[in-house]
Amino acid sequence: MKTILTGASILALGTTTAMAAGVERSVTSPALLFETGNYAELSFGSISPSVSGTQVVPLVVPAGGTSGDIANHFNQISLGVKMAVNDRVDVAVVLDQPIGASINYASPTYLFGILTGTQARIDSKALTAMLRYRLDGGFSVYGGLKLEEASGEVAFFNGYRMTTTKETDLGYLVGVAYEKPEIAMRVALTYLSDITHDFHGREELGGNTYNLPFETTVPQSVSLEFQSGIAEDTLVFGSVRWREWSNFDISPYVYINTPALSGGLPLVSYSKDSVTYTLGIGRKFTENWSAAMSYTHEGKRGGFSGNLGPTDGLDSLGVGVTYTKDNIKVSAGVNYSRLGNTSTRVASDLTHAFSDFRDNDAIGFGLKVGYAF
Repeated sequence: MKTILTGASILALGTTTAMAAGVERSVTSPALLFETGNYAELSFGSISPSVSGTQVVPLVVPAGGTSGDIANHFNQISLGVKMAVNDRVDVAVVLDQPIGASINYASPTYLFGILTGTQARIDSKALTAMLRYRLDGGFSVYGGLKLEEASGEVAFFNGYRMTTTKETDLGYLVGVAYEKPEIAMRVALTYLSDITHDFHGREELGGNTYNLPFETTVPQSVSLEFQSGIAEDTLVFGSVRWREWSNFDISPYVYINTPALSGGLPLVSYSKDSVTYTLGIGRKFTENWSAAMSYTHEGKRGGFSGNLGPTDGLDSLGVGVTYTKDNIKVSAGVNYSRLGNTSTRVASDLTHAFSDFRDNDAIGFGLKVGYAF
């Protein structure tokens, strides 16, 4: 039951992450370490968010203008390999894209869409290496290193542009787990450290170009993942995840020190941390087929959101199916998310709302192929 249901339960969660708190697009999880024997998996996700807002004050263009859909479609790919060294030691390596963003304002009836419009992008990739050691009594400990590369760029309608260098920096994770195989029970508690990237930003403003350093910290997190059989061929699973997004900001030197441009606020920042809850159920129907469903909730942080990330919280429903035959496991899933309403502001008025973003959503599809060898 554990082997078949785990694939479906992970898929049901997979596309939710891509629109969760901050710029997070994938979660660093120890789940691969708990696969039986030697195992490899390849995952692909396709996410289509729909995010639009309405300008509520007249600035250059009249109030009431709409932004159009500003959130671009994106894909996610990850690859993982796990090896059983001996009866007590397992190792795993995962390649993924942990953070990202892609925003494009192009509507001429909205301030950020006039002239050349406004675009922003964050790209990343990460390699995580993990080791697990089994203790007696069902307990195990694990840990590893995460090597993360990140870069970004932004271009505003008013002529400000910034492009960062690509920077690669190191973090780590540690955790402890308890398993009771006879009921497919597992509880895993994981701490992921923050990773600080020391960028050099090439900023262009008013015909001048500046090359100055700034740092951005991808924040630490603590997650609790669990699963347990509750009846024959039926599994309940879920997670609780805290991440310190209040410690994340993107503050290029010229931008943050030009009040008329930024109002003294970072390009991107979050006022509060996030807590994301997921609960799901999976069931094995035949020797080959199983399915799972999950619900995810992330609470609102409140206050204003940034114009480069105008959503706040989410509620999401995911379903997944898994087909297992011999050494191959294929999972497919779909996820629908309602994105929380929020308001944004601009440098000329930090007290009142400049725009409202409401009734936005995202849909994601995922495919995962696993092979035991």
